[in-house]
Amino acid sequence: MADEDFNLTDLKSGGADGMSDDFSPPEIPDKPRSAADLEAVYDIPVQVSAVLGKAHMQVNQLLKLGRGAVVELDRKVGEAIDIYVNNRLVARGEVVVVDDRLGVTMTEIIKSDRG
Repeated sequence: MADEDFNLTDLKSGGADGMSDDFSPPEIPDKPRSAADLEAVYDIPVQVSAVLGKAHMQVNQLLKLGRGAVVELDRKVGEAIDIYVNNRLVARGEVVVVDDRLGVTMTEIIKSDRG
């Protein structure tokens, strides 16, 4: 069927392929109503990365690095870090110290364009 032979009225009336207009998409709730609604995903592993900054260099520069070398990053002191979940930017935050360990606190959630 050519593109110009197809229009929306074909869909409403069943169209040329004989489809009926009984189809309706399944109901999808707007939001989970409780923590129990999310139980199915609790055990799914995800990779979380906190990126302090990035640097670009040639392989020969990388090979010259030794103990105590300083690599300049593209961020300034105090600037927010990027937080990725499964290689997807989801938030920005800042580094914190918790019981002699480094941690991250989220300060901004990044809205996704995916729907």
